Amino acid sequence: MQKTQKMRIRNHQVVLNRSVGGDAGIFTFLAIMGFFMFLPMVYVIMQSLKPLDELFIFPPRFWVEKPTFGNFGSLFKLLSDSWVPFSRYIFNTVFITAAGVFGNLFFSSLAAYALAKIPFPGRVGIFKIIRSSLMFTATVTAIANFLTLSKLGLLDNHLAIIIPAWGSTLGLYLMKQFMDSSITDTVLESARLDGCSELKTFWVIAMPMVKPAWLTLIIYSFQGLWNAGASVYIYSEELKTLNYAIGQITSGGIARAGASAAGTVIMMIVPILVFIISQSNIIETMGSSGMKD
Repeated sequence: MQKTQKMRIRNHQVVLNRSVGGDAGIFTFLAIMGFFMFLPMVYVIMQSLKPLDELFIFPPRFWVEKPTFGNFGSLFKLLSDSWVPFSRYIFNTVFITAAGVFGNLFFSSLAAYALAKIPFPGRVGIFKIIRSSLMFTATVTAIANFLTLSKLGLLDNHLAIIIPAWGSTLGLYLMKQFMDSSITDTVLESARLDGCSELKTFWVIAMPMVKPAWLTLIIYSFQGLWNAGASVYIYSEELKTLNYAIGQITSGGIARAGASAAGTVIMMIVPILVFIISQSNIIETMGSSGMKD
């Protein structure tokens, strides 16, 4: 005779009832793993607050004994002494990030809606090609991308970073999978019967229903474009990004090690804050799209 398992209701769903010890064990394991994942970020912050004599002490110490914000002051002084204004680097970074993110969201959403909800010949084969493209990293396709942008005359231009971001297949994959699982054909048919055009159905009905997916897409695109050095495609100093400028300025030897750590903190803090704010949407999207890593 099979044992009867106790069930309980959580968020209107019936789930298996775990023991208190099981919940405590899972929580402890996750807390330990989260602690070790958080350590590198804490270490970088500690490095940015260390004076120069603590940065080169041996053996290295994790915690800072005499914290100082002098490294941030040195970084901003070095950036201010550059012949290109510091505000120009910030503008370039914000412009590339904003244009790339919203373009990627727009084109990925439209293409995903067509592949998921509009029957047409060959859409299964097209999606298989898109899914296969996820196996190739940016390093593998770097030469092909460079030759393509060169032929199009887009080198030394912000479009050399923005246009490839628009064609990112990861965002298209996420949106398509989420639309498959979250939008029923019945809802779309009802909108069409009420006289909605296909574009209005997409914008008014589909997009609000997949909000977690496009918020996740914004975060992924933002992280990649915010940290883009752009040195491969952009050569003019006045067109380069903040990440590249900080890397160049802080590569002047061990005397600038503190400024380098401060620059690392500045570049990583914005994507981390964006991720923390929207982490629930990322978890929901990954659960619906089938991506677990």
